[in-house]
Amino acid sequence: MPGFDNARQFPQSIEELDFSDIEEKYKVPFEEGFDTIIVVDNAPTVDESKKDKLLKFIRKIFKNAGNIKDIDMPMDPDPKTETLTSKGFLFIEFETPEQAAMAIKQYDGYPMDKTHHLAVNRFTDIEKYSQIEEEYKEPEEEKFVDLGSDSIAEHLRSWLTDPQARDQFVLYRGDVVSIFWNKKTEPPEEVHKRMNWTETYVKWSPLGTYLATFHRQVIALWGGPSWNKIIRFVQSGADTPFGPEDEGRQIIIWDVHGGNLLRSFPSSTLSSDGTPNKITWPMFKWSPSDKYFARVTQGQQGQQGQQALSVYETPSMGLVGNKSIKIEGLVDFEWAPSSDKEKERDKHSGEKKQKEELLSYWTPEIGNQPARVTLLNIPSKEILRTRNLVNVTDCKIHWQSNGDFLCVKVDRHTKTKKSTFSNLEIFRVREKDIPVEVIEVKDVVIAFSWEPKGKRFAIITTSDPNYGQPTQGGVTLKTSVSFYYLEKPKPGKETLEKKTSNAIYWSPLGRHVILATLRSATTFDLEFWDLDFETTLDQKEFAKADPAACLQLMNTQEHYGVTDVEWDPTGRYVITSSSFWRHSIENGYILWDFKGTQLQKHLLKKFKQLLWRPRPKSLLTSEQKKALSEEEIKHRRRLTEEWNAWRKRVEKELSEERENAGIVLPSRRDDDTIEVIEEWIEEVVEKTEEIIDD
Repeated sequence: MPGFDNARQFPQSIEELDFSDIEEKYKVPFEEGFDTIIVVDNAPTVDESKKDKLLKFIRKIFKNAGNIKDIDMPMDPDPKTETLTSKGFLFIEFETPEQAAMAIKQYDGYPMDKTHHLAVNRFTDIEKYSQIEEEYKEPEEEKFVDLGSDSIAEHLRSWLTDPQARDQFVLYRGDVVSIFWNKKTEPPEEVHKRMNWTETYVKWSPLGTYLATFHRQVIALWGGPSWNKIIRFVQSGADTPFGPEDEGRQIIIWDVHGGNLLRSFPSSTLSSDGTPNKITWPMFKWSPSDKYFARVTQGQQGQQGQQALSVYETPSMGLVGNKSIKIEGLVDFEWAPSSDKEKERDKHSGEKKQKEELLSYWTPEIGNQPARVTLLNIPSKEILRTRNLVNVTDCKIHWQSNGDFLCVKVDRHTKTKKSTFSNLEIFRVREKDIPVEVIEVKDVVIAFSWEPKGKRFAIITTSDPNYGQPTQGGVTLKTSVSFYYLEKPKPGKETLEKKTSNAIYWSPLGRHVILATLRSATTFDLEFWDLDFETTLDQKEFAKADPAACLQLMNTQEHYGVTDVEWDPTGRYVITSSSFWRHSIENGYILWDFKGTQLQKHLLKKFKQLLWRPRPKSLLTSEQKKALSEEEIKHRRRLTEEWNAWRKRVEKELSEERENAGIVLPSRRDDDTIEVIEEWIEEVVEKTEEIIDD
């Protein structure tokens, strides 16, 4: 409403008042959707006498697509006969957009007779394409931004140059996503904060270069000191309401550096009976070198036993050998990690020979054929080792981080199928003929974890009758924790009984491990263990004979409502958190050191997620690291000797100066000549006399 300087400028009546600015500001948008309406062209042209008959026939055709709310066929008078005649098209309104989409799918091109083939389109498409200009206008060329130029590009790994060698973490709370520096006992230092930065959750790239945020139809990558958007990936049509056969290619592989779409795949999610399977992630698994990626695919119409392993290679994105590997009953597979020595050898060898990469897969029992674990080389597809198993319920594949060992956790059932137990099949991959060591476990193994870059692993077992029962969520299971040592010539084992732990979290550097009780209604224990605790020389010598001799509990703590445990990349600190995604009681996080000492505690309303920023792998070789370690020892010894020599020299100079000045310091007394005199003082507080008669 425009302003008025004096009363004379006011309108004479309310009708003359101008409310246009108020109406514009508070206008309620009226949205009318036309997604339920379709346009049918090429229909026969009829007069009014045959209109009802034609509409009845049209309704009969389209009724299988869904419930029809209304059919409208425009009629105009014929200029010659002046009778109402149809114009060859009509509008059909369905109850839902899905039904309209189904009608387009089924009846576009439908032959009513020899001369009339129906053309079916969305009403919104007709309107959209009618507004396209007839003359072609070349789109404006988007200005090229060279992300590699020094003037524009940011240092995507700048956080590694921090003078204090601190680590970063991302924290998601409410609608706010923040990046922080960890400052040990001091409050964390905020680096960047943004509202509504993601719609679901956040995730770091494996080397910590990018932060990924997830939105309805977009995934965006952010990085650099200013946290600007580096690139985004759009998958249009994600919400299109088509059936499974027309869902198109839902899986897309992108090039992070250039943002190019490399290849798209349809989702293979049909089970043996043709119904959709539960989607498991990741759908594709990458080899350690990123040279290959693979997935399990179903056969024609998801038939049982028609599974195959589809292995693709980069950069061609085509199948290795131009065909999938047919494996009857294939359930799951995992790539073998490569060791640091292999990576160094491949980096410096310069060989152009195609390198073999190893994977393992397992198949269940089918008919008289036993379950089987197989080691397969790619791309040669050479089978290196197979292992037959019987009475198998399930298998889980666990590779050691260097690829030296493979453990297959086999859940088995008795012949009566009334009880279950577990076996551990240990494959020594680096040894000749890949020998297999079988470890029989009487109870069910509920957790397994290798020590990073080590030859030890931990398992959690239970014989609790509540395991597997529907009421398990409110019951804390009684468990046992066992540590296994595969060092030769004498492997070892140490078992901790009467525990409630259900999760294992190794430090990234190995040696230290946290046994946690997560997502329990009553118990929230955190146990900090050291597997190489050595206090005396005798204990160190004894540890050579018994690898389990140095197992030591350093601390026991409790974090109420704990849901997640996150080690930092250096293994110095660990964060336990209580996520709002699980419950709303005392959400927040606690920062500990590796010994289990609490450094910080933060209670945050609607705390959702916290992730440490990963660090890229060291550029130094094993020999260089060893040489640096030896040099550090020599340097420390030299500094200690220089410090002691300096102290002696200064003490001598001060003594000479005092002597020349005639200053005599009191002589130090020998502890052996000191006599300690103790004096007891008694004070009577109350005195009572009692006479006893004889």
